[in-house]
Amino acid sequence: MVLRADTLFRVYTKLGPFLPRERAALIAEKVKRLETRPNFRPDSLRLYLANKSSNFPCGHVCQSTMDFSLAWQKLHQIGRDLMLALPNIGFGLVVFAVFIVVARGVRLLVLRITSHRRPSLGRLLSRLSYVGMLILAVLVTATIVLPGFTPTSLISALGVGGIAIGFAFKDIFQNFLAGILLLLTEPFQIGDQIKYKDFEGTVEDIQTRATAIKTYDGRRVIIPNAELFTNAVTVNTAYDKRRLQYDVGIGYGDDIATARKLIIEAIKGVDGVLTDPAPEAIVVDLAGSSVNIRARWWVDPPRQADVLDAQDRVLEAIKNKLSENGIDLPFPTQQILFHNQTEATDGNRRQQREGWPAGKGDVPPARAEVAPGDTQPAG
Repeated sequence: MVLRADTLFRVYTKLGPFLPRERAALIAEKVKRLETRPNFRPDSLRLYLANKSSNFPCGHVCQSTMDFSLAWQKLHQIGRDLMLALPNIGFGLVVFAVFIVVARGVRLLVLRITSHRRPSLGRLLSRLSYVGMLILAVLVTATIVLPGFTPTSLISALGVGGIAIGFAFKDIFQNFLAGILLLLTEPFQIGDQIKYKDFEGTVEDIQTRATAIKTYDGRRVIIPNAELFTNAVTVNTAYDKRRLQYDVGIGYGDDIATARKLIIEAIKGVDGVLTDPAPEAIVVDLAGSSVNIRARWWVDPPRQADVLDAQDRVLEAIKNKLSENGIDLPFPTQQILFHNQTEATDGNRRQQREGWPAGKGDVPPARAEVAPGDTQPAG
């Protein structure tokens, strides 16, 4: 009972607390009885109730507010609300289960339709459709269980927190969007052999966050999709054919035309080398100890194992062919000449060649042939 904004007493029974209406009716009846007394004074009501609390047939009066009545009322109300919400919860769980079954069916259907054309894109669309159906299932189930819930209220509840979450997961979202763009544009597919910076291998899987490649030495490398989307990537298997090349050095005294002819013949005799485009041999450098001729040939397919096998057989054929025909394959050498100033031939290019031919015309005379103080040759 409340009198002048003060709590006077609470009514209990041995069987538990009354309902609010029953409690109010009981208190009103007791107060009415008190008012019928001839000596009743309102200011003595608090003292009277304190002294006569034991006369209430329904229970006892407790003036202390530190009891468990409010907590019990809350729990009782929660229990009643839960019992009332059980039908909605059960129906919501059934709807959620149905959505899961439908989501799996949609995923398999999308994968079956798109996998035979573009497998990577089919996997992306199947995953997105599955996730989209799950999000829809959660929203529908929440609406059924909580009638006052709406997607707008969820967005409003997120508020600034959604912005903070966006900044925290910025890299994840960036890799996710890059993965979607990679699967849509398909610069490379699963099974292609690519090279990115120091990593080279075969693409095993393209996920929405990262791409997994298997290196040629049997290791797995996980590369974030944002890296592959914003940087240069070499796709070795993008086309059916691939050109290989190797520089072969011959001696300066060997005939270049003969060496080129022998190199082309050796390449054409190797199995796996394409005749169209035809092999080539071009001079690319006059090095310190050799004339470098670049041999170029095409192979099909362009996979790493086939490339290495073809290069091994081609280089072996070129070396054997040149050696059989007397073409020198010189080692890198360096020639050092020490000039003896006492020799009469010092500086005489007719007798001492320092790595270049003397030529057919007149050459400067040797120092020994020039008299001191003269500018013309002696004699």
